[in-house]
Amino acid sequence: MYHVRFKGNHYEIGFRWGSLLAKHGKIILDYIPFPITEKRMEFANQCLPVYQEYFPQIVMEIQGLSDGQKCSVEQLQAVLFSMYAIPPACSCSCFAVTNGEHILVGRNSDFLTELEKDNKNVIYQFSSNSYSFTGNTTSFIQMEDGVNEKGLAIGLTSVYPPSIQPGMNAGLLLRFFLEKCQTVEEVIQWTEKLPISSAQTFTVADSIGDIAVLECCADSLQVMRPIGDAPYVCATNLFHSDKLASKNLPDIDSWEAEPRYQTMVQALEHKAAQMGPADAKELLAGKSGFLCQYDRETGKDTVWSVVYDLKNHRIYRAEGNPSHCSFREDNRFLF
Repeated sequence: MYHVRFKGNHYEIGFRWGSLLAKHGKIILDYIPFPITEKRMEFANQCLPVYQEYFPQIVMEIQGLSDGQKCSVEQLQAVLFSMYAIPPACSCSCFAVTNGEHILVGRNSDFLTELEKDNKNVIYQFSSNSYSFTGNTTSFIQMEDGVNEKGLAIGLTSVYPPSIQPGMNAGLLLRFFLEKCQTVEEVIQWTEKLPISSAQTFTVADSIGDIAVLECCADSLQVMRPIGDAPYVCATNLFHSDKLASKNLPDIDSWEAEPRYQTMVQALEHKAAQMGPADAKELLAGKSGFLCQYDRETGKDTVWSVVYDLKNHRIYRAEGNPSHCSFREDNRFLF
């Protein structure tokens, strides 16, 4: 996993990183693992006005990256704006716990082993009006989990979309939330307002102990909170709310999403009330049932695992499958 620190405004960050990569002979567009088709280009062009209206900073960062790389900004936008929608990807497990003693978010990132050498952990510190954050991604610019300086932590899981529309996708929505929100309620308010292109869940927790899973797609949103006295929420790659479950598509390779979901539900039912960071790591490592025990020969695996301990302001990350890679504390980012 690469570790990168960015400072400045969005354009400066994009330009400096793009220039640095180019200096070392790395052109991002040469490493995209799918064709940049006319369909992607057209879809990105339809999404662009949404980003210009709601998240112009990210448009500037992509422009800076393009200028630094001396490559087509339209092709970079096609890659980033179509991600999670064309084609869909269905992987990852996430949970949040709030039990008085601890506020925890745990996430396994499940992805293709052939691309794991390019996974990144980043720290963004802005000179402009955005909250600083640290996050992890299998890609670039978009984020898949993270925590910001206000103690808001988020993890996503992708869901095969029943339909798509021009809007913001999962990884760029998550990044927007990290830069713009302090609380779970703010995330919910923005999700109700923003046009959404892809289908996904967001597991969200804040420093006051509010937690929720947001199931959302192009035309629907459902906020799921802890049920009764159960101090947890969790998500994989299927919708589980009454409102959205009918949108799950049959016969989709969801990387064993339902078994992973049931593993978390059963473990959290028994452990969430007393769960601490060590228990969260054990759950993510598959000690309570199937969660990360992929056969790497199939090209699939858990490529990192992370626990955000919001009450104690700590981050623990395993940079590989947590069943055999140790969690290490990362104290470079203060929140």
